[in-house]
This record gives sequence, structure tokens and C-alpha cells, in this order.
Amino acid sequence: MPCWVLALLFAFTLPSCASSVGRAAVSLRLERAKLTPRDAGVWIDEEFVGPLSFVAAQGVRLPVGKHRVSIQKAGYFPWDRIIEADREPIALPVSLDPIPD
Repeated sequence: MPCWVLALLFAFTLPSCASSVGRAAVSLRLERAKLTPRDAGVWIDEEFVGPLSFVAAQGVRLPVGKHRVSIQKAGYFPWDRIIEADREPIALPVSLDPIPD
């Protein structure tokens, strides 16, 4: 492998390795109810993660601690939970209720 490739890999992996030392990660999976829109947005700790369909399929990794999980879609009541990530995988059922006309 050329030296410049190794240097590039080292430059991009070093910051992430340094920041993750000593921090455990927990798997979070969202289980979307059948009538809940696939394209609802998922926010964790007020950062956009992606559409619900993607997060439900792929899951996300969270550092140990408390986190706010929010799911929003226009025309639906928002779904919001505070969770405690502590070593065990977390599975959250998600169901958005439509706002009546």
C-alpha cells in the first residue's frame, strides 16, 4: 500500500479514535409502526439523523448516557422520548398519530 494512502487513512482515523477512547456505544433501533410515515425525520439530541425508514433499518450507535430522540413529520403529532443508553441494546416502538383536520 502506498505511503500516501496510509498517511491519509491515519489522518482521518486518528481524530475519531481519540474521541472514542473510553466511550462505550449502545445500539438503538427504532421499530416503525405500519401506518407511521417512512419519511418522518429522526433527531437525536437535536441533531438530524435521517429518515425513519433508514434509522429503523440500520439503527444507530449512541454513547452511554441520556439522549433525546424526536421524530417529526408535518401533519403528525411529534414523538419525543428521553432514553438512557446503558450497555444493553435499545429497541423503541415508534407510532406517529395524525393531527385531526
